[in-house]
Amino acid sequence: MLYPITSETRGLVDLNGIWKFKVDKGSGFEEKWFESTLVNTMDMIIPATYNDLNILQALRKHDGLVWYERDFTLPYYMLNERLVLRFGAATHVAKVYINGKVVTEYKAGFLPFEAEINNYLKRGNNRLTIVAKNIVEPSIETEEEQEISSQHLHHHLPHSDIYNYASLHQPVKIYTTPKTYIKDVEVVTDFNEDTGYVHYSIDVVGEHEDVRVSIFDESRYQKAITEGAAKTLLIRDVQLWEPLDAYLYQLKVEVLHEDQVVDVYEMPFGIRTVEVKDRQFFINNKPFYFKGFGKHKDSPFSSRGINEPVNVLDFNLMKWIGANSFRTAHYPYSEELMRLADRLGFVVIGETPAAGLDSYLQNSKYEDEEEWGNQEITQQHQKIVQDYIARDKNHPSVVMWSIANDPYLEWESAFDYFEPLVTIARDSDPQNRPITIVTHYGIDYETERISALTDVISLNRYFVEDLTIEGLKKTAETLTNEFAKWHEKFPNKPIFMSEYGLDSASGMKAIEDELFTEDYQIQFLDMYHTIFDQHDLLIGEHIWNFASDKNILSIKDSAKEIFSREGIPKVTAQELKKRWDNIPNYSYK
Repeated sequence: MLYPITSETRGLVDLNGIWKFKVDKGSGFEEKWFESTLVNTMDMIIPATYNDLNILQALRKHDGLVWYERDFTLPYYMLNERLVLRFGAATHVAKVYINGKVVTEYKAGFLPFEAEINNYLKRGNNRLTIVAKNIVEPSIETEEEQEISSQHLHHHLPHSDIYNYASLHQPVKIYTTPKTYIKDVEVVTDFNEDTGYVHYSIDVVGEHEDVRVSIFDESRYQKAITEGAAKTLLIRDVQLWEPLDAYLYQLKVEVLHEDQVVDVYEMPFGIRTVEVKDRQFFINNKPFYFKGFGKHKDSPFSSRGINEPVNVLDFNLMKWIGANSFRTAHYPYSEELMRLADRLGFVVIGETPAAGLDSYLQNSKYEDEEEWGNQEITQQHQKIVQDYIARDKNHPSVVMWSIANDPYLEWESAFDYFEPLVTIARDSDPQNRPITIVTHYGIDYETERISALTDVISLNRYFVEDLTIEGLKKTAETLTNEFAKWHEKFPNKPIFMSEYGLDSASGMKAIEDELFTEDYQIQFLDMYHTIFDQHDLLIGEHIWNFASDKNILSIKDSAKEIFSREGIPKVTAQELKKRWDNIPNYSYK
């Protein structure tokens, strides 16, 4: 799916801002709220998550349906174009109406969805209504389905400690294209010495005779031009996209019909390669070492909603501390953040919103792949993998896909569930990025069933024997033993430390070792880092976590953070900076 832009042939209408907002206590569909203007509403900003924008606990903790509404008017000249309504994301299921008519429905709370709306519009004022549900269920009720009543309302506790922020947390836009338009662009890059290779494929809908493709450098100097929907272009004196040293070229696509340019789309991209071999992770044929964080998109007031000033601050903090990468734990981040990662050169592991699959896998007793494939949650996970890769496939910052976080992988059902997902991911990605599944810290490495499917073994590990120096030594022995066992089982696969850490309270001190002091957190991390440096098979370390996030299972926000939600560093940050500043991006191991 292409990111919406303004070009010579395309326009954008921003629908962000203040919308009408109303909580549904069980009567919305029965009373057909979508048929007329919402009444007795409050104001709500979009994009944002509503939970932290209201002082009432009933709304902050609401689980169920909410309704959004706004009016919009389009200029006459736009009505002759193809008009597409696009949502950056809606948590977790949404149904969209224009002037009381259903336009589209989508399930995947962190990915964009869109629909052509020409047939739903009238001249002048139009009414846009969205009903969204934050309960993680397969479908949203309609007037033809089971009625929603007060008896069906309940508090929903997800299978993780992530706060269930909702609902329209990414931008809402209308964009235009001509009737003949560029539907999709794929780019795969390679290089040999100082020559870059750009393999592209363009999908066009509508009547046209040809496609013209140009590549420009950052000075807007044209480096190559050709015609054809799928070809390879050569770039002389190529400048590579490198970690923390990004160089972005611009791909310009023009569709030609009757000797006229009828559609234009431009896209930044980087030339770089990614590969796993010889127990190492290679970027641009050099062994790369991941330094960084598991992190959430969680900031004051906007919560999980897009907040570009916070994005800039986060990247500046990561650059200051010496990080070069992060994982999008545990869901896709906004397209705007991904484009910023491309510009700044941060390396990204993209993770699907699949945390908390343990009970599902444990309780499933399906005997063959066909039975698995017929399950709605299985189909939904597979669709999300396809949609996620379709969205982010061209980002140079994305170097690996994480299919899930913390599933229990020793149950018999795990292999049958994950094998099709890994196959779909490989088939969907034109760049053939490596694949991982982030494993739970309680997993039994002798009986787990899925790591043979992946390219990288990712470990979440929080070993704490006891809170003494002797306890640290025991923890070191446990971690060292596990590395050895994984290496024995998969001697040719690299290991990535996807999560590790220990809680501490900012500013807390004690004369002796004591839980929650920053001094003990530093000792704990020093022990882990000593073990990391002793193992050549380890390709990186992502501490949990970057910044404090809202944690539903704690009396306070998560205490493993290195920065507060406002970006204030703990003492631990200085210790990490000393370490990571002295570890090069390449050839550390």
